[in-house]
Amino acid sequence: MHLPDGLLTLWQAAIYWILTIVFMAVYMYKLSKTEEKEKIIVNTSILAAVTIAASSISIPSPFGVPIHLFLIPLVVIILGPLSGVTVAFLCFLLQFFILGMGGITSLGANVVTMGIVMSFTTYYFYKFTAELDDRLSIFSGTFMGIIMATIAQVLIMLVAGVATLEVLIATLLPFYLFVGVIEGVINVFIILSLFKLKPELAQVEQI
Repeated sequence: MHLPDGLLTLWQAAIYWILTIVFMAVYMYKLSKTEEKEKIIVNTSILAAVTIAASSISIPSPFGVPIHLFLIPLVVIILGPLSGVTVAFLCFLLQFFILGMGGITSLGANVVTMGIVMSFTTYYFYKFTAELDDRLSIFSGTFMGIIMATIAQVLIMLVAGVATLEVLIATLLPFYLFVGVIEGVINVFIILSLFKLKPELAQVEQI
């Protein structure tokens, strides 16, 4: 889902960068006001490292295109939506310099889709369904986060004029529906196991 450099005009890329900077600034402000700053920084650093490593691994899929798990929904459910945005930013920045994934001018757009949209969609769907069933809330948050991020990327590419709606829906949507189901199931097992082994993770302050 990483958009490369050269796909967006500079003014479009600048808008997405501004949005990214605003959300990062809000995160830094909220972090400065929390009493558990050190603990949040440590937890965020650990999950950022795991996200960078895991999302860089290619997994074969029946679509002929390898799957890269996002892990941002997992970060969001444990640490909160703004933490998800921050981890996404760090992840995409390092993946560009180390693996050549994505780009610098397009980094803002990638954070908007897989950071901002994915994080807040995951968070609110998770919270809205949390009282019904833990497994349902984790799965629905993860799945809807990935789907809404896909829709956001479709809109970004349509505005950029680089593809038609028919092509984007036919290629991106089925693939990420599949990814959403796979990652949703994986997150159910991982998160419930983490909360069982370390109950304090379910109680950490979120940003």
